[in-house]
Amino acid sequence: MTVADPPETSTHATVSVGGMTCASCAASVNKAASRLPGVTECAVSLSRGRAAITFDPARTSADAVADAIREVGYTAHVEEADSNSISRDDEHARHALAWRNRAIVGVALWLPIETLHWIHRLTSFHAMHGLHWIDWLSIITSSIAMVYVGSAFYRSAWAALRHRTTNMDTLISMGATVAYGYSAVALIGYLAGAWTTLPDLYFMEAAGLLALISLGHAMEARARTAAGRAIRELLELAPATAWRFSADANLPAEVPVAELHVGDRLLVRPGDRVPIDGIVIEGSSSIDESMLTGESLPVARAIGDKVFGGTINHDGRLTIRATAVGSETSLAQIIRLVETAQDSKPPVQKLADQIAAVFVPAVLLIALITAVAWFTWGTAHHWDSGHIWMMLARSTCSVLIIACPCALGLAVPAAILVGTGIGARRGILIRNIDAIQQAEKIDSIMLDKTGTITRGKPVVSAIEPADGISTNELLRLAAAAEQYSQHPLAKAIVAYARQGELTIPPADQFQSEPGFGIIARVDGRSLFVGNQRLLERYRVTVPMADTTSVFVAEQTGDSLARLLGRITLSDELKSDSAAAVERLRRLKMQLQLLSGDNPSAVRAVAKAVGIGEVKAEIRPAEKAAIVNKCRSAGRTVAMVGDGINDAPALAAADLGIAIGSGSDIAKETGGIILVSGSLHGVADAIDLSRATMRVIRQNLFLAFIYNVLAIPLAAFGLLNPLIAAAAMALSDVTVIGNALRLKYLALGGSKACADQHHLH
Repeated sequence: MTVADPPETSTHATVSVGGMTCASCAASVNKAASRLPGVTECAVSLSRGRAAITFDPARTSADAVADAIREVGYTAHVEEADSNSISRDDEHARHALAWRNRAIVGVALWLPIETLHWIHRLTSFHAMHGLHWIDWLSIITSSIAMVYVGSAFYRSAWAALRHRTTNMDTLISMGATVAYGYSAVALIGYLAGAWTTLPDLYFMEAAGLLALISLGHAMEARARTAAGRAIRELLELAPATAWRFSADANLPAEVPVAELHVGDRLLVRPGDRVPIDGIVIEGSSSIDESMLTGESLPVARAIGDKVFGGTINHDGRLTIRATAVGSETSLAQIIRLVETAQDSKPPVQKLADQIAAVFVPAVLLIALITAVAWFTWGTAHHWDSGHIWMMLARSTCSVLIIACPCALGLAVPAAILVGTGIGARRGILIRNIDAIQQAEKIDSIMLDKTGTITRGKPVVSAIEPADGISTNELLRLAAAAEQYSQHPLAKAIVAYARQGELTIPPADQFQSEPGFGIIARVDGRSLFVGNQRLLERYRVTVPMADTTSVFVAEQTGDSLARLLGRITLSDELKSDSAAAVERLRRLKMQLQLLSGDNPSAVRAVAKAVGIGEVKAEIRPAEKAAIVNKCRSAGRTVAMVGDGINDAPALAAADLGIAIGSGSDIAKETGGIILVSGSLHGVADAIDLSRATMRVIRQNLFLAFIYNVLAIPLAAFGLLNPLIAAAAMALSDVTVIGNALRLKYLALGGSKACADQHHLH
């Protein structure tokens, strides 16, 4: 809920909230926090048991918000800035244990006596004054249950009442009170002689409904724990200690990860998890990065390569230099993205919350109407007063219990919790929940070429020497001149020469000409290595090229040079791009390839992967214009890209999908981030979004149909309060269980990637 525009000095904090069981509870927490002066925004996550608040520190504090939440009947404490989901999970585990203990005690007090009651009824034993010793035992055990098991419900309901609001516990406590109170009055009336026959007593129904609802809460807490397991698994990947080299010692010492700083030198032994993000400065190894990318096979890492915290070092000894620690590591950022997504609410959830917020008052009104209707009907038909009050109490109690909006409040967050967790484990990071709803509707996909379909790393594809010079000699001279350059084309030429085991001589008088190329002296020869414009300075005529080419020329006079040859480079296709494009076509997607490269190169890539529609030599603003034009035609567009130049188009699209290996700007703009960099992730994200939205609709249908059918049955006296309690508890578990089915969703990308690895 947004209360006001956040001031420039606004502060963010997270409050862990215990005791929320339904959307009405979340609404109460939101209302309590939002009414404080200075609170500008409050987002309550029922599924995660927390409230994210934005406030003006000059007017209020996070502790004041926690106090306000406690005043309405919930436990609350401010989370430390460096706290993580493990500490929250410990608190949630304690909360689940408390409900489990209440359920065990409640069932122990209720079930044996209820069983004896049925045996007593079936065998028709009779006792003095119409009361059997089992009846007296049920009075004692139900009274204990009302005090011990019911105390949590009554405390919550009373706190809500003091603040002129209602919640689910209001209905539960009123239902139990009606059942127990009616039974107590009926028993006293019978003993006092007001009735000649003993009316039906609902002492055990009161105890049973508290026991069953506590059992439902315990099962629900356990299911929520299972649903949120993805983040815990990610957190558990980070090791607690690391081996750090001190400045004056060559032997590492084991230290807590919390003590590491950027720049520290660390030893990573074979089999160890990498403790933080860093760069390899010594050694080589293969690293299992499946926890980040979803790729099952390890990747080679050597000097100069990046490694990430939480990944597993397989077989080599590495020395790394820390580049990011603590909350700045890639793993920590992924966890924050997932938590933010799970805490956000899609429009469909906001609608469900609005309905649930007015549901409790509506149910109280229905219960009152039910009571009045039974009293009026019974009186009009001259029923015995005992029977009138029995039906009135039974029906009213059942309405209060069965209409609790728990399932409605859990329908959406449960599916989101599981869906985003599955995505995180498979390298699909959903930055906001609106992206899930948008991904389901996508029918057109715009694809950037470089870094999306291709690897974004140029490789030498052809060498064309001039007359009088060999291929190896041309490559050797070019590599010598380029070896000190950081340009991607230069690196590709040097790497290709080294792969051919050519001896690369040193270069003298190295001079970089940004945007043109390199001037250097190799083996006493003055060389010009670069693009067409560089050579034209020295009056060298070069052939027109529709490909990416590096020309090599040798100086022959003061301002003249002769062409030695041309090296052509191309951007290599990702091995799975063609298969991924085929998957997208099977999903009925309209595909278009957008690139700033020359038309020939773009068409070649499009043909290789099977994309028919191509736009080449377009600037970033033009990409965004193409996206907007497609949207204006009624299409729902996703843009997939990885570079800074893709950011405008990513922002313009209905859904931006950023390739994880790309620039930070692209990632910030995308609603979904594909960590692995595989194009299969686009189809996986669409499949996951469709499955998640399908489960959300199923859950909402189950929750609504449950209440639509159950409330009339309860109001007409067709449901025993005990059956109503069991049905209410079962509805909660049903929607969470349905959401957990997402854990078994088979995403095609995983199989496709495995097939690709097998082929290679």
